[in-house]
Amino acid sequence: MEEVMLSVNLVWVMLGTILVFFMHAGFAMVEAGFTRSKNAVNIIMKNFITISLGGIVYFLCGYAIMFGDTAGGFIGTSGFALNGVDDIGFFIFQAMFAATGATILSGAVAERTNIMAYTGVVVLMTLLVYPVVGHWIWSGSGWLTDLGFVDFAGSTVVHLTGAVAAFVAAAMIGPRLGKYGDGKVNVIKGHSIPLGALGVFILWLGWFGFNGASTLAADPATVPGVIANTFFAAAAGVVATVFYTKFRYGHIDGSLTLNGALAGLVGITAGAANVSIIGALCIGLIAAPLLVEGVRFIEWKLKVDDPVGAIAVHGICGIWGTLAVGLFDIGGQGLFYGGGITLLGVQAIGILATIAWVSVTVTGGLFLIKLLVPLRVSKEEEIAGLDVIEHGTPAYEYQEIFKSSALRNESFAERLTHIGKPQSVPEEHVS
Repeated sequence: MEEVMLSVNLVWVMLGTILVFFMHAGFAMVEAGFTRSKNAVNIIMKNFITISLGGIVYFLCGYAIMFGDTAGGFIGTSGFALNGVDDIGFFIFQAMFAATGATILSGAVAERTNIMAYTGVVVLMTLLVYPVVGHWIWSGSGWLTDLGFVDFAGSTVVHLTGAVAAFVAAAMIGPRLGKYGDGKVNVIKGHSIPLGALGVFILWLGWFGFNGASTLAADPATVPGVIANTFFAAAAGVVATVFYTKFRYGHIDGSLTLNGALAGLVGITAGAANVSIIGALCIGLIAAPLLVEGVRFIEWKLKVDDPVGAIAVHGICGIWGTLAVGLFDIGGQGLFYGGGITLLGVQAIGILATIAWVSVTVTGGLFLIKLLVPLRVSKEEEIAGLDVIEHGTPAYEYQEIFKSSALRNESFAERLTHIGKPQSVPEEHVS
């Protein structure tokens, strides 16, 4: 019977691993849909690089720094390249999480970042930045664990870490051309809300594995509650964003509502196993206005250009979700359940420590990367689009057709007739 249970638990964690891997398809679709079509290939390539290179770096060093023998509760020191590590299932599950933390940057710095500079940040995140935060909280011997910090599936470890890195990178790289000018904040619309919606549904599905398999066992007493909380927090985030944007702007904002689901999901991640369904609904309902106002504050007041709202979704809602555990924990520590403010204070300490660590290391890392390669592409490359410049191909056939036929002064209808027909290859592209 023990062997059967071990097998069932393994299958559950491996299913969660597969779902978290599939979340990277969701990230790619959200980021591509919320940005312009001329940069869609670049978005996709960055997500493929993140999961692939990030996973390799985490295997070589990141896992050891995160889960190795502790040095003062700060950093792991053993298990490099899995030397002496027997639980491969746990490792590969954690590797998917590490890549998720890194890929949050992709959307925030989209449409103007040198892909080689981005690759350097992925290495930094999966090698050192994320693993150290993970060691503090998830290794079982970190200093925040000793204080009693609670982060069930990563509102701080994954989402806040990724968001702080995204904020630093977006601020250092600067806004997209045309985002700010004449004292105004200009809206640069994404090219496909349906593509973004598909990405959100994929992420929502993947989150059932992200949170659900973080139990690390197919526990019938825990898993159903975790998945229920995950669903209801996201649902509350959607509903609250619908009504809040209708009240705030006079219409139900599509892109913000999609992000509202993600806001609820990020918010519930820290306490998915520690709160009731009522608590999950409250967390999602509060995450929605925090998201809407957070996006506005970051873009309008701080002047940090984040094309997909990743900093608000993962950062502000990650902070809220982490603090919410101190309010809604039903295990006797939540303020609303008679637990006092002790856990709330510990959660706040963990948030501040994570922000400080990530800010310093990512800022220093970006300065070093800047010595080797530019952080952003040239003005001409940004205007032309990163797909053709950095990858040699547009994402959609019609882009090249419309571009070439426009030079021949053809009508819109005439341009449409070219779609699907073979196109001549420019001489400079022939090898």
